Amino acid sequence: MAATKKVGFYTLGCKLNFSETSTIARSFKNEGFERVDFSDYADIYVINTCSVTENADKRFKSIVKQAQKNNPDAFVVAVGCYAQLKPQELADVNGVDLVLGATEKFKITDYLNDLTKNDFGEVHSCEIQEADFYVGSYSFGDRTRAFLKVQDGCDYKCTYCTIPLARGISRSDTVENVIANAKEIAAKDIKEIVLTGVNIGDYGKGEFGNKRHDHTFLDLVKELDLVEGIERLRISSIEPNLLKNETIEVVAQSDSFVPHFHVPLQSGSNEILKKMKRRYMRELYVDRVEKIKEVLPNACIGVDVIVGFPGETEDHFLETYNFLNELDISYLHVFTYSERDNTEASKMNNVVPKNVRSKRSKMLRGLSVKKRRAFYESQIGTSREVLFESENKEGYIHGFTENYVKVKTPWNPELVNTIHHVELTNIDEDGIVRFDFQEQHAVIQ
Repeated sequence: MAATKKVGFYTLGCKLNFSETSTIARSFKNEGFERVDFSDYADIYVINTCSVTENADKRFKSIVKQAQKNNPDAFVVAVGCYAQLKPQELADVNGVDLVLGATEKFKITDYLNDLTKNDFGEVHSCEIQEADFYVGSYSFGDRTRAFLKVQDGCDYKCTYCTIPLARGISRSDTVENVIANAKEIAAKDIKEIVLTGVNIGDYGKGEFGNKRHDHTFLDLVKELDLVEGIERLRISSIEPNLLKNETIEVVAQSDSFVPHFHVPLQSGSNEILKKMKRRYMRELYVDRVEKIKEVLPNACIGVDVIVGFPGETEDHFLETYNFLNELDISYLHVFTYSERDNTEASKMNNVVPKNVRSKRSKMLRGLSVKKRRAFYESQIGTSREVLFESENKEGYIHGFTENYVKVKTPWNPELVNTIHHVELTNIDEDGIVRFDFQEQHAVIQ
């Protein structure tokens, strides 16, 4: 009897990519393959790529080399956003055998009849207009948290973004499928579900193959809130113009949805927001933050921001810095602008020098540290529920409160995927809450 073929996966990029990798991995399992860690020997290595940042592009070659080091004869497959945007570029990388685009990646096992190494990478990539159907996905890797895909693609035309070119039009899973997937996840004793997509606030568009909204994101939130067996539901990134008051109020009243929002801003300058073709001005963003804090005073609010966009002057940047400094937000994800092919921004004048971009990024990352520290300090004296994860990091196990305060305690495998009531009391040096079960309190480090 032939030995079972082994397959390893490596995922770059966002939560959505992780959910899709898990779905692709399940298709391999259904075909009789054994999944192994990417660092182990495998017959096939699948790399799910990202193209949001320049760094993600550059990492691809080193990941291919790692696969070749594990097994020089392994069949290497590239899928994902970078594979859709620049398939030939990936196919030309030494060691790559197959590149699959946006519609082909979910049929990957159909392309694996012959695992003989190719002299040249073979490409099967659609025109992005053909990516008009929906494939549901969810991931669970550490038994603690699952990423549940509810939406894909984007109809927005932000001038810096390649995602519509990589993933196609906005389209959604049906409410029935999302609920069924949520119940499957709950049945696996996974405590937390993170809702993910490209533009999840646009949920409902394309739900039944049409462009209208048969349901809204608010409808979905209400339905998920009724599913039994889920300890926590967390909303991933959602556009400020699509985060409605009613949704915030449902979260505030929910026993399942946690008080944590991640709301992209990108710039605190209305002039730059217009150049980016964002669908809001800074005044709306202030309104969203104030509404969240009005009904959920202890909510954690994360912010995406881009520095160094073409035309961003020092005054524009300081406008963004001061705007964020004054806002009651909890942390930042800072992205240094990088030129992406086939975007409007890549053709704009007044390019910001890279050393200036780097300086501005460093300043905002420093502000993020300050904001997170202030948020943690505001939580001193409160009691929270901590969900512990599965990784042993230098002798500690980590977890998060419902409002995203990070906690650690000395490693104990019995704590994995369990929720414990914790009182937050002190702050130490490294920015993480340290919990001592013997003393029954947490120290915010």
